Amino acid sequence: MSLDDFPYAQSSGRFASCAALQDQPLALIGVPWDGSVTNRPGARLAPQSIRAVSQSLCDATHPVFDISPLPWMGDGGNLRLPNATGLEAARAAIQAQAAPLMQRHHCVFLGGDHAITLPLLRAMKQQHGTLALLHFDAHCDTWEDHFGEPSGHGTWTREAIEEGLVSAHHTVQVGLRSAAERSAREYVRDRGGLIYHARDLWGCEGTQLAPLLQTVRERIGQQPVYLSLDIDCLDPAFAPGTGTPEPGGMTSSQVLTLLEEWHDLNWVGMDLCEVAPPYDHAELTSNAASAFVWTYLCGRTKAR
Repeated sequence: MSLDDFPYAQSSGRFASCAALQDQPLALIGVPWDGSVTNRPGARLAPQSIRAVSQSLCDATHPVFDISPLPWMGDGGNLRLPNATGLEAARAAIQAQAAPLMQRHHCVFLGGDHAITLPLLRAMKQQHGTLALLHFDAHCDTWEDHFGEPSGHGTWTREAIEEGLVSAHHTVQVGLRSAAERSAREYVRDRGGLIYHARDLWGCEGTQLAPLLQTVRERIGQQPVYLSLDIDCLDPAFAPGTGTPEPGGMTSSQVLTLLEEWHDLNWVGMDLCEVAPPYDHAELTSNAASAFVWTYLCGRTKAR
């Protein structure tokens, strides 16, 4: 198997110096599209920025898991997406290219804005059936429309539930805090899912997160679960480089704790979205994104 077997472009930079993607079980794939942002653009530049700062991971050996994912992972570069295209055409291209990758690898996708998650879930359902969803975000992404358009980066969670891609009962949202009418803000909870607003987590670190950790673990069980992590779940102090920053967010240590403690759930894939390098400062946001992806990959390696 060679890179020519895959319909995406080879990357010029590698995540933490990992090899080009061939037959490794873990795959890193960029999705450089930000045609649905509602505030500040730039997320299409995130995949390469996250890769670049990942070089500081050195040998990539995790201090808790005492393992590196590098021998088991490859970087497949970016999906081939035209910059000048509509949302549905972009989503169709994402789904068509992601599906065969998911059949061969456990994939982590670097967005891109959050509209990319819906086609990834569509492709994932073909392989695993209806999924559990763990969704880190400042925003609920359950609006009925996207500023007059039928779909966008703020509607995908509602669409995923309505399409039966994810189970509402097994959907968990963490970090929500943006202004939103109640019907959107509480959409997941009203349908039997779990929501942990950022305010619920203020001042909670380490062992104080144990009740959340246990409740979510019991809710998800052994369901195949997909992780979608919007970097704006973090407070702008930790992630200024994002399109729609919201004060009062999570800390980097909170997110890392949750990712480490949930490493042995039945994960089937992950995406990380909404890093906007043009608005970053000292690469803080890309560094956080890199650490979260690396932690997830180390957890998958440990679970293997």
